[in-house]
Amino acid sequence: MATREPKDPEYLSTLERGLSVLRAFDQAHPEMALSEVAAVTNLPPAVARRCLNTLVALGYVAQVGRRFLLRPEVLAFGSAYLASMNIEQVAVPPLQALRDQTGDSASLAVRSGREILYVCHIPTNRRIRLGAGVGTRFPLHATSMGKVLLAFQGDAAIETFLAEGPLARLTERTITDPQAFRARLQSIKERMYDSALDELDYGIVSVAVPVFGPDSQIVAAINCSTSTTRISQDELVRTRLPMLRAAAGEIEGELRRWPTLARSLAAR
Repeated sequence: MATREPKDPEYLSTLERGLSVLRAFDQAHPEMALSEVAAVTNLPPAVARRCLNTLVALGYVAQVGRRFLLRPEVLAFGSAYLASMNIEQVAVPPLQALRDQTGDSASLAVRSGREILYVCHIPTNRRIRLGAGVGTRFPLHATSMGKVLLAFQGDAAIETFLAEGPLARLTERTITDPQAFRARLQSIKERMYDSALDELDYGIVSVAVPVFGPDSQIVAAINCSTSTTRISQDELVRTRLPMLRAAAGEIEGELRRWPTLARSLAAR
């Protein structure tokens, strides 16, 4: 998980290592021994130990016997972002209206490397195979929001993404061929939306549209997502697309009022 340190005198490698330790904990690794943290982060055990001891002293990590786990204090980072960027005022009302009108979950996500990162999520009351929430990440290439985000970032970004690694197959419908993926992105630019059926997991259908900032650059994507047992893909696109576009327009209007959020979402 640790990254190569840039040749920049202002770059703090100690901070990078500490953050990599915090990010090592996830659903698959809710608690770990020192050796496991070192393996996940690719840090020497001595460095990982110093990072963990510091985080324990600061209250972000707890130690129970020989194992370490996150403490609720880490939520301060996420709550500070949501509060300072006015997400509640900008994204929640239109997404809440979408969910109330359709019964689908409605979300806003940004690109984070080769994944999408959920910044706002209004869940459905129905159970679905893949749960989501603020902070959830999914592979970019297998989601409607991910493909929308990449499609409008330009050809150079697309080629860089494809050069960084293969497109993992998650289902038999996941696009893994680079040429087919390029063609899909070109279609998205022409249609101004994408719809995914069984690409991330079976039984999930979604439709997504772009959200542009005041400078007309893409900053996020929003979607409606539901179960294939509720609605067909064609019907989802026909009925949800107009509402999604209206919601995107509302969010874009709010971003003109909150330019700090627009800059934050667009930052690469």
